[in-house]
Amino acid sequence: MSRVAVVTGAAGGVGSAVSRRLRGAGWLVAGVDRAPAPGADLSLPFDVSDHREFAAAVVSVERELGPVDALVSAAGHYESIPFAEVTDDQAERMLRVHLGGFFAGSRAVLPAMLERGTGAIVAIASELAVGGGARDSHYAAAKGAVLGAAKSLAAEVAPAGIRVNAVAPGPTDTPMLPPDSPWRDTAYLSTLPARALAHPDEVALCVHYLLDSADFVTGETLHPNSGAVI
Repeated sequence: MSRVAVVTGAAGGVGSAVSRRLRGAGWLVAGVDRAPAPGADLSLPFDVSDHREFAAAVVSVERELGPVDALVSAAGHYESIPFAEVTDDQAERMLRVHLGGFFAGSRAVLPAMLERGTGAIVAIASELAVGGGARDSHYAAAKGAVLGAAKSLAAEVAPAGIRVNAVAPGPTDTPMLPPDSPWRDTAYLSTLPARALAHPDEVALCVHYLLDSADFVTGETLHPNSGAVI
């Protein structure tokens, strides 16, 4: 019987790469995104921070695909704004989508996982959660909050057989980075040991490892960031 993963942000660069990787490994994927997720076995369009919507969606996933074995919380957005210009609405939205989406998804899948005594959650964070970045305060704060929540949840549910980990990519070659992004500038790329942006498939590989090959790993963070933060 195929295992089932719920992947949020499944229409985006990282989320769609994760969906493809898992489906190629025999998983069934329910893709959650405000836009359609064509690469998923089941596409569920709604706001990931809506707890009620997420709980109802998991019921639909279990009815259509089977019990949820994994959650990959990849939904998010990026803005580069000077600290003094970040509005309350922008800061609140950043936390609501990133941290709120992680909480809503985890709360929706955990009861059944705890009852079965098995399951895995992977949160997509960012190197900026670890190293910070100029003009990235509200994004880095939201991703840092996701890392803290994931580590805390890992400690809480490990005795019940549930693993919780994170992947913290560096700048990744997805549509989230516009063509004129400073992260794409050759001057920046030359400072990286690997001299290149991360690729979504490389991030997906890390997620797949944590779900399929790391039964002994929990509370950890993988850093596919081209050596930007070592």
